[in-house]
Amino acid sequence: MNTLLIIDGNAIMHRAYHALPPFHTKDGTPTQVVYGFFSILHKTLIDFHPTHLIVCFDLAVPTFRKKLFQEYKAQRKKLEDDFIVQIPLIKEGLTKAQIVYAEKPGFEADDLIGTLSKNFPKKPDDKVLILSGDKDILQLVNPQVLVVTPKIGFSKMKIYTPEEVKNTYSVTPTQMTDYKALTGDQSDNYSGAKGIGPKTAALLINQFQTVENIFNHLETIKPKRLPVSYTHLRAHETPEHLVCRL
Repeated sequence: MNTLLIIDGNAIMHRAYHALPPFHTKDGTPTQVVYGFFSILHKTLIDFHPTHLIVCFDLAVPTFRKKLFQEYKAQRKKLEDDFIVQIPLIKEGLTKAQIVYAEKPGFEADDLIGTLSKNFPKKPDDKVLILSGDKDILQLVNPQVLVVTPKIGFSKMKIYTPEEVKNTYSVTPTQMTDYKALTGDQSDNYSGAKGIGPKTAALLINQFQTVENIFNHLETIKPKRLPVSYTHLRAHETPEHLVCRL
């Protein structure tokens, strides 16, 4: 059995930056992102013993999602300088450790992760483990692809199987893009449909399967099941559900 561990580099760097106090070398170089990143990488290797490993990074250039939706991530603040200076240090460390990392202009790390997770399993017992705290990644979960999310700093991990995704969000992994299209995602700066929260979104998706099918049956949905005007929901018939699809 082969197991590929894919690290969502940017997600883990951000977790390290916000979870740890500022660390510095004697010359003042900040290091908490470097320390946190390699600490969680080491713990994951010890816990799961993968046969293959790759780290995926975003690049600071616009992606195709920005063309679909101009407001995508527009609210995010520019990275702090003490964060930015640590990124090349992490990549240098990976290179010296002979750990492959991937990045591609115009695409996010999520897109690379999606491609790798789809193409790696060649045998029924091959596995992919994706280390990330990004909910978008949950759409990739299947019996051969699991998502591992750090909890309580770096000390514990939660493993998302298809059953765990369903238990947590009341939708299946393949329904996560439609679920997020309805509920919105503050971190990515799209609002979803006004008046539809997680419970109503899950209810509608379980009944109609997709956002497109909900649009096709608006007149049959009882108001108490859909606490939003039909016209407002129709106004959300945009590429937003494509933005979160990998």
